[in-house]
Amino acid sequence: MLSLRIIPCLDVKDGRVVKGTNFVNLRDAGDPVQRAQLYYEQGADELVFLDITASHEGRALMFEYAARVAEEVYIPFCVGGGIKSVEDFRRILKTGADKASINTAAVTTPELITECSKSFGAQCVVVAIDPKHTGTTSSGWEVFIHGGRTPTGLDALDWAQRMEELGAGEIMLTSMDADGMMTGYDIPLTRAVTDRVSIPVIASGGAGTVDHVAGAFLDGHAQAALISSMVHYGHTTVGEIKDNLAVRGLHVRL
Repeated sequence: MLSLRIIPCLDVKDGRVVKGTNFVNLRDAGDPVQRAQLYYEQGADELVFLDITASHEGRALMFEYAARVAEEVYIPFCVGGGIKSVEDFRRILKTGADKASINTAAVTTPELITECSKSFGAQCVVVAIDPKHTGTTSSGWEVFIHGGRTPTGLDALDWAQRMEELGAGEIMLTSMDADGMMTGYDIPLTRAVTDRVSIPVIASGGAGTVDHVAGAFLDGHAQAALISSMVHYGHTTVGEIKDNLAVRGLHVRL
């Protein structure tokens, strides 16, 4: 049985880790490399770094931070934000990252997913999907891009299935409605997507307690849970989360 994964997510803006609510109202949460080291020491299975502005300067900073993280942290990590080409993808992997995440470009240039999958292997290709419940699509969940600013008219469930067909190895699913609220993942959304695709789905957006994390696995059928606010601001640690999950009988790596 594959272990369920706990993955701290570090949203990076202007060289700092930040966290907001519903993709806005950002608060500072520290230095990216220091945070990465802390979560590695606490027992994180993987890490995710997202350049949430992906400006030219920010992109250069993200390459620098990714290279520093690769020197200090010995678990897989994924970097995303602003990837628009195979060369962008290659450059991120060359820093030492194990995976790269594509969001906006997956919508504007879907063939990029296939190109990256063929070039680097599906295991490196993570497609980030940011749905919001708008009621305008067949499932009710609509995909947004550009950091949650732009609606696409795409149905989140159909889009996840298409991304798998085009070669994605994993889906990072962030509920815009639940993001930063710390009231729990959007379980109906998570379950609907995990039941539609056969590749791993990372539940993201809304975790505030260990019960929420357990629910992502038990009720949402996710293979991994992204966490941020609950560890960034000292509510708990990665180790405490995993110990609690193990007591509940969930298979996590301790």
